[in-house]
Amino acid sequence: MKTSFKKRLITSSITALLLAGAAAPALAAPVKNIVLVHGAFVGGSGWRPVYDILTKDGYNVTLVQEPLTSFPDDVTATKRILDEQNGPAILVGHSYGGAIITEAGNDSHVAGLVYIAAHALDAGETEASNGKKFPNTARPFVKSPDGYLTIKPENFPADFAADLPLKEAEFEAHAQMPTNASVFTANIPDPAWKVKPSWYMVAESDKIINPNLERMYAARAHSHKVEIPGASHSLYESHPKEVAALIEQAAQHALK
Repeated sequence: MKTSFKKRLITSSITALLLAGAAAPALAAPVKNIVLVHGAFVGGSGWRPVYDILTKDGYNVTLVQEPLTSFPDDVTATKRILDEQNGPAILVGHSYGGAIITEAGNDSHVAGLVYIAAHALDAGETEASNGKKFPNTARPFVKSPDGYLTIKPENFPADFAADLPLKEAEFEAHAQMPTNASVFTANIPDPAWKVKPSWYMVAESDKIINPNLERMYAARAHSHKVEIPGASHSLYESHPKEVAALIEQAAQHALK
Protein backbone atom coordinates (compact mmCIF):
# COMPACT_ATOMS: atom_id res chain seq x y z
CA MET A 1 0.00 0.00 0.00
CA LYS A 2 2.79 2.40 0.92
CA THR A 3 4.63 1.70 -2.35
CA SER A 4 1.46 2.19 -4.40
CA PHE A 5 0.70 5.47 -2.59
CA LYS A 6 4.24 6.75 -3.27
CA LYS A 7 3.93 5.92 -6.96
CA ARG A 8 0.60 7.78 -7.21
CA LEU A 9 2.09 10.77 -5.38
CA ILE A 10 5.12 10.91 -7.70
CA THR A 11 2.91 10.56 -10.78
CA SER A 12 0.60 13.33 -9.58
CA SER A 13 3.55 15.61 -8.87
CA ILE A 14 5.05 15.08 -12.34
CA THR A 15 1.68 15.70 -13.97
CA ALA A 16 1.23 18.92 -12.01
CA LEU A 17 4.68 20.14 -13.04
CA LEU A 18 4.02 19.37 -16.69
CA LEU A 19 0.67 21.17 -16.59
CA ALA A 20 2.24 24.16 -14.89
CA GLY A 21 4.96 24.29 -17.55
CA ALA A 22 2.38 24.10 -20.32
CA ALA A 23 0.37 26.92 -18.77
CA ALA A 24 3.36 29.26 -18.41
CA PRO A 25 3.74 31.54 -21.43
CA ALA A 26 6.88 31.01 -23.48
CA LEU A 27 9.21 33.97 -23.61
CA ALA A 28 9.10 35.47 -27.09
CA ALA A 29 12.43 35.79 -28.85
CA PRO A 30 13.45 39.26 -30.03
CA VAL A 31 12.65 40.15 -33.62
CA LYS A 32 15.87 39.98 -35.65
CA ASN A 33 14.73 41.49 -38.97
CA ILE A 34 14.63 45.27 -39.41
CA VAL A 35 13.28 47.00 -42.55
CA LEU A 36 14.10 50.71 -42.96
CA VAL A 37 11.97 53.01 -45.14
CA HIS A 38 13.23 56.47 -46.14
CA GLY A 39 11.08 59.55 -46.61
CA ALA A 40 10.54 62.09 -49.36
CA PHE A 41 13.43 63.86 -51.12
CA VAL A 42 16.11 61.46 -49.84
CA GLY A 43 17.30 57.93 -50.52
CA GLY A 44 18.03 55.01 -48.25
CA SER A 45 21.73 55.82 -47.84
CA GLY A 46 20.92 58.25 -45.04
CA TRP A 47 20.14 55.24 -42.86
CA ARG A 48 23.78 54.10 -42.99
CA PRO A 49 24.73 55.19 -39.43
CA VAL A 50 21.67 53.38 -38.02
CA TYR A 51 22.32 50.37 -40.26
CA ASP A 52 25.89 50.08 -38.98
CA ILE A 53 24.79 50.06 -35.34
CA LEU A 54 21.98 47.54 -35.86
CA THR A 55 24.05 45.11 -37.91
CA LYS A 56 26.89 45.30 -35.38
CA ASP A 57 24.32 44.35 -32.73
CA GLY A 58 23.32 41.27 -34.72
CA TYR A 59 20.21 42.39 -36.55
CA ASN A 60 19.37 41.56 -40.16
CA VAL A 61 18.74 44.98 -41.71
CA THR A 62 17.28 45.69 -45.15
CA LEU A 63 16.69 49.10 -46.72
CA VAL A 64 13.79 49.91 -49.00
CA GLN A 65 14.61 52.14 -51.96
CA GLU A 66 11.13 53.30 -52.87
CA PRO A 67 10.85 55.20 -56.17
CA LEU A 68 8.78 58.13 -54.81
CA THR A 69 6.70 58.02 -57.99
CA SER A 70 3.36 57.33 -56.26
CA PHE A 71 2.09 56.09 -52.92
CA PRO A 72 1.03 52.68 -54.33
CA ASP A 73 4.45 52.27 -55.98
CA ASP A 74 6.22 53.04 -52.70
CA VAL A 75 4.04 50.64 -50.71
CA THR A 76 4.64 47.92 -53.30
CA ALA A 77 8.42 48.46 -53.06
CA THR A 78 8.18 48.06 -49.28
CA LYS A 79 6.06 44.94 -49.43
CA ARG A 80 8.53 43.44 -51.88
CA ILE A 81 11.23 43.71 -49.22
CA LEU A 82 8.92 42.41 -46.49
CA ASP A 83 8.21 39.32 -48.60
CA GLU A 84 11.95 38.54 -48.53
CA GLN A 85 12.11 38.41 -44.71
CA ASN A 86 12.58 34.98 -43.15
CA GLY A 87 10.51 35.81 -40.08
CA PRO A 88 8.83 38.68 -38.25
CA ALA A 89 10.21 42.17 -38.87
CA ILE A 90 10.21 45.61 -37.33
CA LEU A 91 9.16 48.15 -39.97
CA VAL A 92 10.71 51.61 -39.55
CA GLY A 93 9.72 54.78 -41.40
CA HIS A 94 11.09 58.31 -41.47
CA SER A 95 8.94 61.30 -42.48
CA TYR A 96 6.75 60.32 -45.48
CA GLY A 97 8.05 56.81 -44.86
CA GLY A 98 5.68 56.79 -41.89
CA ALA A 99 2.71 56.91 -44.26
CA ILE A 100 4.21 54.01 -46.18
CA ILE A 101 4.68 51.82 -43.09
CA THR A 102 1.18 52.74 -41.87
CA GLU A 103 -0.17 51.01 -44.99
CA ALA A 104 2.48 48.31 -45.54
CA GLY A 105 2.54 47.55 -41.81
CA ASN A 106 -0.61 45.45 -42.19
CA ASP A 107 1.61 42.83 -43.84
CA SER A 108 1.79 39.62 -41.82
CA HIS A 109 5.59 39.85 -41.57
CA VAL A 110 5.37 43.05 -39.51
CA ALA A 111 5.57 42.63 -35.73
CA GLY A 112 5.92 46.30 -34.83
CA LEU A 113 6.22 49.80 -36.24
CA VAL A 114 8.78 52.51 -35.50
CA TYR A 115 8.07 56.10 -36.55
CA ILE A 116 11.07 58.44 -36.74
CA ALA A 117 9.69 62.00 -37.04
CA ALA A 118 7.12 60.43 -39.34
CA HIS A 119 3.50 60.64 -40.40
CA ALA A 120 1.18 58.12 -38.72
CA LEU A 121 -2.00 58.92 -40.61
CA ASP A 122 -5.54 57.87 -39.73
CA ALA A 123 -8.27 57.07 -42.25
CA GLY A 124 -9.49 60.23 -43.95
CA GLU A 125 -6.28 62.16 -43.22
CA THR A 126 -3.46 63.13 -45.56
CA GLU A 127 -0.06 64.65 -44.92
CA ALA A 128 -1.26 67.80 -46.66
CA SER A 129 -4.40 68.17 -44.55
CA ASN A 130 -2.58 67.50 -41.29
CA GLY A 131 0.08 70.00 -42.30
CA LYS A 132 -2.61 72.67 -42.44
CA LYS A 133 -3.79 71.82 -38.93
CA PHE A 134 -0.22 71.78 -37.63
CA PRO A 135 1.78 74.10 -39.92
CA ASN A 136 5.52 73.54 -40.24
CA THR A 137 8.17 76.25 -40.39
CA ALA A 138 9.94 75.16 -43.58
CA ARG A 139 9.91 77.25 -46.72
CA PRO A 140 7.67 76.12 -49.61
CA PHE A 141 8.79 73.25 -51.80
CA VAL A 142 9.50 73.66 -55.52
CA LYS A 143 7.19 71.86 -57.98
CA SER A 144 8.34 70.74 -61.41
CA PRO A 145 6.12 70.97 -64.52
CA ASP A 146 5.44 67.23 -64.29
CA GLY A 147 4.31 67.37 -60.66
CA TYR A 148 7.41 66.45 -58.64
CA LEU A 149 8.50 68.31 -55.51
CA THR A 150 11.96 69.16 -54.18
CA ILE A 151 13.43 71.47 -51.58
CA LYS A 152 15.43 74.43 -52.88
CA PRO A 153 19.08 73.46 -52.33
CA GLU A 154 19.80 76.72 -50.55
CA ASN A 155 16.96 75.99 -48.09
CA PHE A 156 17.72 72.30 -47.52
CA PRO A 157 20.40 72.60 -44.79
CA ALA A 158 18.36 74.85 -42.50
CA ASP A 159 14.95 73.31 -43.18
CA PHE A 160 15.74 69.59 -43.43
CA ALA A 161 19.14 68.99 -41.84
CA ALA A 162 20.06 71.81 -39.45
CA ASP A 163 21.98 69.54 -37.09
CA LEU A 164 24.12 67.88 -39.77
CA PRO A 165 27.54 69.21 -40.83
CA LEU A 166 26.94 71.88 -43.47
CA LYS A 167 28.96 70.09 -46.16
CA GLU A 168 26.93 66.92 -45.67
CA ALA A 169 23.65 68.82 -45.76
CA GLU A 170 24.69 70.64 -48.91
CA PHE A 171 25.58 67.36 -50.60
CA GLU A 172 22.18 65.91 -49.71
CA ALA A 173 20.54 69.08 -51.01
CA HIS A 174 22.05 68.36 -54.43
CA ALA A 175 21.34 64.63 -54.29
CA GLN A 176 17.62 64.90 -53.70
CA MET A 177 15.11 62.40 -55.06
CA PRO A 178 12.23 64.38 -56.57
CA THR A 179 8.98 63.19 -55.02
CA ASN A 180 5.62 62.98 -56.77
CA ALA A 181 3.32 65.54 -55.14
CA SER A 182 0.47 63.02 -55.12
CA VAL A 183 2.07 61.04 -52.28
CA PHE A 184 1.21 63.83 -49.85
CA THR A 185 -2.51 63.37 -50.45
CA ALA A 186 -2.57 59.58 -50.11
CA ASN A 187 -5.31 58.16 -47.89
CA ILE A 188 -4.89 55.05 -45.72
CA PRO A 189 -8.20 53.33 -44.87
CA ASP A 190 -6.78 50.77 -42.40
CA PRO A 191 -3.81 52.21 -40.46
CA ALA A 192 -1.51 49.48 -39.18
CA TRP A 193 -0.79 51.34 -35.92
CA LYS A 194 -4.31 50.49 -34.79
CA VAL A 195 -3.45 46.79 -34.63
CA LYS A 196 0.36 46.69 -34.32
CA PRO A 197 2.51 47.97 -31.41
CA SER A 198 4.39 51.15 -32.23
CA TRP A 199 7.29 53.31 -31.11
CA TYR A 200 7.71 57.00 -31.95
CA MET A 201 10.63 59.45 -31.94
CA VAL A 202 9.85 63.17 -31.92
CA ALA A 203 12.37 65.63 -33.36
CA GLU A 204 11.91 68.66 -31.12
CA SER A 205 13.38 71.16 -33.63
CA ASP A 206 11.78 69.67 -36.75
CA LYS A 207 10.90 72.25 -39.42
CA ILE A 208 9.47 69.81 -41.98
CA ILE A 209 6.86 68.22 -39.68
CA ASN A 210 5.52 70.25 -36.76
CA PRO A 211 6.76 68.56 -33.54
CA ASN A 212 3.26 68.96 -32.07
CA LEU A 213 1.87 66.95 -34.98
CA GLU A 214 4.45 64.27 -34.22
CA ARG A 215 3.35 64.28 -30.57
CA MET A 216 -0.27 63.95 -31.62
CA TYR A 217 0.56 60.96 -33.81
CA ALA A 218 2.42 59.26 -30.97
CA ALA A 219 -0.29 59.89 -28.38
CA ARG A 220 -3.10 58.73 -30.64
CA ALA A 221 -1.33 55.49 -31.55
CA HIS A 222 -0.37 54.88 -27.89
CA SER A 223 3.21 54.63 -29.09
CA HIS A 224 6.20 54.26 -26.81
CA LYS A 225 7.49 57.82 -27.30
CA VAL A 226 10.87 59.48 -26.92
CA GLU A 227 11.80 63.08 -27.76
CA ILE A 228 15.20 64.30 -28.95
CA PRO A 229 15.94 67.91 -27.94
CA GLY A 230 17.40 70.07 -30.69
CA ALA A 231 16.96 67.39 -33.35
CA SER A 232 16.18 68.39 -36.92
CA HIS A 233 14.13 66.40 -39.42
CA SER A 234 17.34 64.49 -40.24
CA LEU A 235 17.60 63.02 -36.74
CA TYR A 236 17.95 59.50 -38.17
CA GLU A 237 21.37 60.71 -39.40
CA SER A 238 22.29 63.15 -36.64
CA HIS A 239 21.20 60.93 -33.72
CA PRO A 240 21.75 57.36 -34.98
CA LYS A 241 22.49 55.92 -31.51
CA GLU A 242 19.15 57.08 -30.15
CA VAL A 243 17.30 55.94 -33.27
CA ALA A 244 18.95 52.51 -33.21
CA ALA A 245 18.20 52.15 -29.49
CA LEU A 246 14.49 52.80 -30.08
CA ILE A 247 14.40 50.29 -32.94
CA GLU A 248 16.12 47.68 -30.77
CA GLN A 249 13.61 48.37 -28.01
CA ALA A 250 10.84 47.64 -30.49
CA ALA A 251 12.59 44.45 -31.64
CA GLN A 252 12.92 43.23 -28.08
CA HIS A 253 9.33 43.92 -27.02
CA ALA A 254 7.10 43.74 -30.11
CA LEU A 255 6.21 40.07 -29.62
CA LYS A 256 5.78 40.17 -25.85
